[in-house]
Amino acid sequence: MPQRRINRARRPKDIRFAKRTPEGPERASWRGAASSRPHTGRRDASSSSFEAVVPDYEFQEGPANLDAGDAPITTVRLSDLFTGPNRSVVISHLMYGRRQTNRCPMCTMWIDGYNGVAQHLARNVDFAIAAAADPSMLLQHARNRGWRNLLSCGSSTFKYDLRSEDAEGRQDPTISVFTRDRDGTLRHSYSAHPWMANDVKGRGIDLLTAVYNVLDLTPQGRSDWYAKLAYDE
Repeated sequence: MPQRRINRARRPKDIRFAKRTPEGPERASWRGAASSRPHTGRRDASSSSFEAVVPDYEFQEGPANLDAGDAPITTVRLSDLFTGPNRSVVISHLMYGRRQTNRCPMCTMWIDGYNGVAQHLARNVDFAIAAAADPSMLLQHARNRGWRNLLSCGSSTFKYDLRSEDAEGRQDPTISVFTRDRDGTLRHSYSAHPWMANDVKGRGIDLLTAVYNVLDLTPQGRSDWYAKLAYDE
């Protein structure tokens, strides 16, 4: 949701796929630091904010023209997603891949919304979508939706490190923000998850979709409505 890499409205956005990085003490320590931090009130109880240094994750970038096929695939890094100084990279984690064998309808609804406002976001931030599914599966989903702003992480440990995937490959939607210091150091600045408490598991990132907020304006509210990938006419 690229000038070179990701988020410029002047040309269509690419889809990217991440390369798995090896397990190691440094990676395990970073995730441990992330999971041990207390939640803050920066947005709500579902969010955490801390300035942890993160690895320069590797990604694989698909063709800019989504109709041109699945190749070539080129390698880029998290640092390459920053299109200029004093900009943040915002990454939304799509539930698709590994144990999540079906495309998540709710995540898809969120990304439909991001795609619609990508040109506005691009004025201030670099935006991407991360997912664990195979490149060909993600490319097809993007084509079906008309997306031009998807960043995927394929088999990378990125989603596991950011706690949007567990050790068994179960997926969870998450929104994460990264910054880059003048010396090139990459930092994780902020993450929010849908779970707000043991009995509130699905509303922590609702502010990121206009659909819920419009429904909540009405007397009927959202009730038990759930998004679908397609609706009957």
